[in-house]
Amino acid sequence: MASMPQFDLSAPASYSDYVPDLLGEGFEQLTITPDDSPDYEGPVVSTLVRHLAEGPSTRAVLYVHGFNDYFFQRELALNYGAHQFNFYALDLRKYGRSIRSHQRPNNVRDLREYFHDLDAALARVRAEGNTTIVLSGHSTGGLIVSLYMWYRKAKAGVAAMVLNSPFLEMHQPWLLRKFGIPMMKRLGARWPDMALKANLSPIYGESLHRSFQGEWDYNLDWKPNRVFSMNAGWLRAIRWGHAQVRRALGIEVPILVLHSDRTARRGHREDVFETDVVLNVAHIRELAPWLGTRVTTHALEGAIHDVFLSREKVRAEAYRVLFEWLGRVLPLPTAQLGVA
Repeated sequence: MASMPQFDLSAPASYSDYVPDLLGEGFEQLTITPDDSPDYEGPVVSTLVRHLAEGPSTRAVLYVHGFNDYFFQRELALNYGAHQFNFYALDLRKYGRSIRSHQRPNNVRDLREYFHDLDAALARVRAEGNTTIVLSGHSTGGLIVSLYMWYRKAKAGVAAMVLNSPFLEMHQPWLLRKFGIPMMKRLGARWPDMALKANLSPIYGESLHRSFQGEWDYNLDWKPNRVFSMNAGWLRAIRWGHAQVRRALGIEVPILVLHSDRTARRGHREDVFETDVVLNVAHIRELAPWLGTRVTTHALEGAIHDVFLSREKVRAEAYRVLFEWLGRVLPLPTAQLGVA
């Protein structure tokens, strides 16, 4: 198998000025041109979205979305702000706000390509006066930020991690995982742009968006119900990431892993609002301890794949668990310690 490319993560990125973001009042965005631009498709950018806390704070969270996704969760940002965290979200290259016309959405050949985006985003978050930083990721974003922390180790300058249903294993039948996926991964080394059929049902997206059966509003061009096509290079990159997790990442900062208590039966709609219909939660339970040395897992009864998009009662419980955990693992801000 061809070796994975190495990356120089020390070069700087360039940043635009902040402009108002599409999420409305209090939300701003800037464009990051990372140091590895252009790539094999042409120029790449990522987008940093900001919502500041209700009062002065040196605490921040940087959130990374999942596959077929982008940041649109205003409620998540507002809850962090109410708990005195400056909130930042990163639309990775070729996702959401960062997609450009010459690019195939989500197209990646090595997950370490995203490390340039994370390096640049964290540098900006620190430059804005934040000294205690939480790194958070949902689904594929959870896999990416975990690999980033393993690869960057203490240099990342992150105090804690919050993972929302991290994508640590393929939720596919055993035969496909054992034989079909390894074959497609090998093809990805030679033909990374070869298109693969996305074997994902639209029922999850339909359960979320308000124009179908859900309560959330977002851009269906950036997060379609029938997910963007994937390619063999993407699959190879994902399976490389999964292999690193199974070797144990050994991340040393505290990690909170939130997930549903149940996975839906494949193809069934009856419990789409109360279970994870995307990933197998048994894989999350099994593999989460391999992420680091201080991992806390919490299964939320009735949660869906993105636990913070669950029904109101469930996500209220998710926020309670989240902020109680952060209160335990993070040092108090200087102002709360009574230090001038």
